[in-house]
Amino acid sequence: MPATSQPHPNGRRRTYRLLAAAAGLATAGAMAAALPADAHDTKHSKPLPSRYQDVQLLSFNDLHGNLEPPSGSSGRVTELQADGTTKTIDAGGVEYLATHLREARKGNTYSVTAAGGDMVGASPLISGLFHDEPTIEALNKLDLDVTSVGNHEFDEGAKELARLQNGGCHPTAGCYTDKRFKGADFPYLAANVLSEKTGKPILKPYFVWKKKDVKIGFIGVTLEDTPGVVSAEGVKGLKFKDEVETINKYAKVLQKQGVKSIVALIHEGGLPASGSYNYNCDSPGAGAGISGPIVDIAKNITPSVDALVTGHTHAAYACTIPDPSGKPRTVTSAASFGRLYTDTTLTYDRFTGDIARTAVKSANHVVTRTVAKAPDMTELITKWNTLAAPVGNRAIGYISADVPSTGTESPMGDLIADAQLWYGKELDPETDLALMNPGGVRAGLTYAAKGSEGDGVVTYAEGFTVQPFSNTVNLQDFTGAQLIQVLKEQVSGTNASAPKILQPSANLTYTLDLTKSGADRVVTDSIKLNGAAIDPAATYRVSTNSFLAGGGDGFTTLGLGTNDLVGADDLTALEQYLLANSSATGPIAPPTANRIAIVQ
Repeated sequence: MPATSQPHPNGRRRTYRLLAAAAGLATAGAMAAALPADAHDTKHSKPLPSRYQDVQLLSFNDLHGNLEPPSGSSGRVTELQADGTTKTIDAGGVEYLATHLREARKGNTYSVTAAGGDMVGASPLISGLFHDEPTIEALNKLDLDVTSVGNHEFDEGAKELARLQNGGCHPTAGCYTDKRFKGADFPYLAANVLSEKTGKPILKPYFVWKKKDVKIGFIGVTLEDTPGVVSAEGVKGLKFKDEVETINKYAKVLQKQGVKSIVALIHEGGLPASGSYNYNCDSPGAGAGISGPIVDIAKNITPSVDALVTGHTHAAYACTIPDPSGKPRTVTSAASFGRLYTDTTLTYDRFTGDIARTAVKSANHVVTRTVAKAPDMTELITKWNTLAAPVGNRAIGYISADVPSTGTESPMGDLIADAQLWYGKELDPETDLALMNPGGVRAGLTYAAKGSEGDGVVTYAEGFTVQPFSNTVNLQDFTGAQLIQVLKEQVSGTNASAPKILQPSANLTYTLDLTKSGADRVVTDSIKLNGAAIDPAATYRVSTNSFLAGGGDGFTTLGLGTNDLVGADDLTALEQYLLANSSATGPIAPPTANRIAIVQ
């Protein structure tokens, strides 16, 4: 939206005047008479700035290295129509994101671009194969001004994050081109991520954006529970502090420095009542249509913070949630994968140095693929695709139809679990079942050819997009009682309010009764392995990935397994399974996703 189109709080523009302090008691006529003659000479004097200045804040979040347009449902958004129906729109890809952002900035002298974390990590092959250097290069070209860290910025640990910020070749992979990687032009903010040794933030806690006489401070945090959703190695030596306490602390620091306009970049989010990007989550009242962790966070962050840019949940919203004083405050998220960007107008008051909250306006916009591609982004993608092609274009399997990654139980999650059970039996024939965490299923597989490989062909690059973490496949022994407890941990403990439903191999079935609460939602008597009830006293060999085997995602019982055996990485397991069980003439069919009977 044009940044100059917003109303001003008092309905009119006021201007600074020379000698304003001295003339406070003077009438307008007396003040005019007191000024020297050349003060009225409009030929030779520049117009003085108005009291109010609209600042355009462009933002996005959870890009996850998606430089190319994401495939399948990951590359579409849902738009609510005036008649109540919805339509889907193809969206995303940095060639188009660059064009949209550059067009949005036109005519807006005061424009700042910020992001809400997870710019990298869980990335497709074009970025992930090169430790996300291509994404940092793309963000530099997008003129990103600042971002918070997200949990995925820690997938490879704090040292690798520091390299992405500061530059330098990868310690083991080396340099990928003849040019040294220079790192990010923009600051990563990590106000609540402290070194255990020093007790200080590992990166800058805040950043002050300045344009002439306008100053806006940005504070960046990631979710406090980052250690629960990242491998233990990735967060080794780090402490993650409370989001609200950290933001409130640094808001005071900024205010002491004379910075009164403050935006918080928070890698934690909410869940709107609708999946449509343009849903009004302020209906029937402020914030009435949104739930999730960001609601409590927003209600407790000091009123001195003027707007919140959020992320993590991959949801789309632009609404208001009351601050501790009861005043509405803008809270936004632009879904994920570069499919949307948010345009927020912050009206800056030069008299107070603060944002006039009554004039804040915000909306999400689709990164449509109907605009011209940005040539510099096309060049960047071509360069890195050329380097990735020898690895990425290799066929690793064949499918007969799309394998979606959506739903409580997804066909893609089931396929991965089946692959890990098959691979586990290759390592140890005594392997009984496999479980896959839903957050590790980053995308589905599409039947239509993405390049020149042909319909139904699964390439290594496509497999990498589905499973980019390089987790190993781990085998462990558990008692039947522990296995039942693992399934109950999906809907209890830290997962009580936001269940994490493990994707099961085909031989494990049970009922999930969502009309109940807590652990009772997993119906114990319904749990069957190969059609037989689980024996609490028996021992079962379970195949998982290393993230789950370490107790990740709140599955503490999975961290208690015995008789460990570590195999190859999970993508290798998927590749070997597909090669062994599919061919060009005999493609594998998507699983039906009926292993969990859901009662609602």
